[in-house]
Amino acid sequence: MASSEKISIYVDGSCEENKNVTFQTPAGWGFCVVIGDTGLGKGQGEIIIEKSGKVITEINSKEFIGAEVGSNNTAELCALAHALKWLIIEGSDTNAVIRGDSQYALNIGSGIWKAKANKELALHVQKLWIEVSSFRNLTHEHVRAHRGHRWNERADHLAFRAMQGREPLPVQFWKPGQR
Repeated sequence: MASSEKISIYVDGSCEENKNVTFQTPAGWGFCVVIGDTGLGKGQGEIIIEKSGKVITEINSKEFIGAEVGSNNTAELCALAHALKWLIIEGSDTNAVIRGDSQYALNIGSGIWKAKANKELALHVQKLWIEVSSFRNLTHEHVRAHRGHRWNERADHLAFRAMQGREPLPVQFWKPGQR
């Protein structure tokens, strides 16, 4: 992949019962990295990697990144954090656009908005954003949730299944909108 090409990373979080959340509320995050994507949602491009997992709220866990509760917002921020970590560790030197359906996570993570909650997690994500931005052109775009955007729907599937503790369906057997 040439350094002038742009990769798209779709991020999403999921929390089934997003009310009265606690550190025990299950939540999940997911992201997929796509090359050849136009951003229009028609499914152009190809996934080169996808990852997902549970939101870790246990402070003593080596995987803890600052989420104090399981919620949609913490799951969205965790998805962004893991995508940024992937860019640092495994991503090539290409430009990247991160697309997600949470304006909250995108604006908090990129430092446009100041966090009023989830402050430790938000600070962690902002530090990752700054680090990634120091060696590549990094932008973000909001996409509308649950509107049939193929790769956003895939990130949603990854996050939802992680929240449930289930493996995602292989992309060849999955249909957009299928959780």
